[in-house]
Amino acid sequence: MTTAAIVGSGPNGLSAAITLARAGIETVVYEARETIGGCARTGEVTLPGFHHDLGSSIYPMGVASPFFSSLPLAQFGLRWIEPDAPLAHPLDDGSAVMLEHDLEQTAASLGSDSGAYKRLLQPLADRWPDLVSEVLGPLIHLPRHPILLARFGLSAMLPATLLAKTIFRGSRARALFAGNAAHSVLPLENAFSSAVALVLGAAGHATGWPIAAGGAQSISKALAAYFQSLGGRIETSRPIATLDELGATDLILADVSPRQLNLLGEKELTPKYKRSLDYFKYGPAAFKIDWALSEPIPWKAKECLRAATVHLGGTLEEIAASERAPWQGSVAPKPFVLLAQPSLFDPTRAPAGKHTAWGYCHVPNGFSGAPDQMQARIEAQVERFAPGFRDCILARKLWSTAAFEAWNPNLIGGDLSGGAMTLRQLAFRPTEWQYRTSSRRIYLCSASTPPGGAVHGMCGHLAALTALRDLM
Repeated sequence: MTTAAIVGSGPNGLSAAITLARAGIETVVYEARETIGGCARTGEVTLPGFHHDLGSSIYPMGVASPFFSSLPLAQFGLRWIEPDAPLAHPLDDGSAVMLEHDLEQTAASLGSDSGAYKRLLQPLADRWPDLVSEVLGPLIHLPRHPILLARFGLSAMLPATLLAKTIFRGSRARALFAGNAAHSVLPLENAFSSAVALVLGAAGHATGWPIAAGGAQSISKALAAYFQSLGGRIETSRPIATLDELGATDLILADVSPRQLNLLGEKELTPKYKRSLDYFKYGPAAFKIDWALSEPIPWKAKECLRAATVHLGGTLEEIAASERAPWQGSVAPKPFVLLAQPSLFDPTRAPAGKHTAWGYCHVPNGFSGAPDQMQARIEAQVERFAPGFRDCILARKLWSTAAFEAWNPNLIGGDLSGGAMTLRQLAFRPTEWQYRTSSRRIYLCSASTPPGGAVHGMCGHLAALTALRDLM
């Protein structure tokens, strides 16, 4: 019987394991930590009873994932919770731009940009299942929906600042688009920074931006439970120092960063391939704060309480400056802050009447600035749109770039995306071999491979399919 070992139990590692187990391969997952999940984990890091998502928390790509949708995860405890609105973007005038589930409602709130918004997003939202199958599919494939993909690509390839200023006339629509584009972790003047904004906008109207009931750990538990129901085995507290430890295993799929793979495969990878791993670039990092709160955040724009995700950055110009700064080795005085408030919609996250929230901004990779200064900048941005916020804080946990990497070694320098989303690495993540390596039995299946970061399991699933094809 063919045997396989998966190194790492993040969503991609577990997805690879499920794919192989469904094909009848005897598969074991090895996890260095006591708890499975990679970046999809939940823990009490502030006060007892306050459950914080330590890495990922909002899942537009999770609920839309073609692979996750093919699995009976609901039978194993996964339940998506969809907030009343996917996203809120407060402004300094006390109002907020809302990304609503209903596209017409969103467009109507944008005034003179209503028609332009519908022309840009309606074709993508209407054919969302077709679009997501293309953007989350294999990087090199024969498009099943070439006209749709071409329409998406013509806009996606443009810099977000250029597209927003060309399409929209008003500041509200431009701000909404810029906040979504900032998830690309690219300067908004760069090509392809519009791609993420278009995908997230269409997702909001088609399938939403849900949270997982009980926290991110619920996703990992459901994946693991289904894998074990197929006969798979998981070993926790089982670090793998070198791939030699796995003996004569037929297949090895590594849910690790290219830098870690270089170390693990020291004896089995060729010097040329190892050099290609060395060339892989890591992008800007995150500085994050988890908060335990005495009450909901007191937003000036009360509609912000309808969304689990809030973008704090004001205008397109301010967000663009913030996202440009980490690539120049600095942090903007008013950084763009991505904030989540899941306990508004999931009461299991905090004691009765209390709440949890987190916020992070992008900083240079390996940033070592003073934590108290970063705390002050991030909390000032929240206070700007929610006066009195600091009075609600019962406790906080700061996550520097070093703390992120210590928590999960895949997060090189605090990079949450699995590598810089540069034009070259969009095509070659991390090398032109994609999931394959110089060893016929070793494959890379982490977020550093296509289609890239976010919790959707497609990197692991597609890597496993590649390994299965190579076995034939």
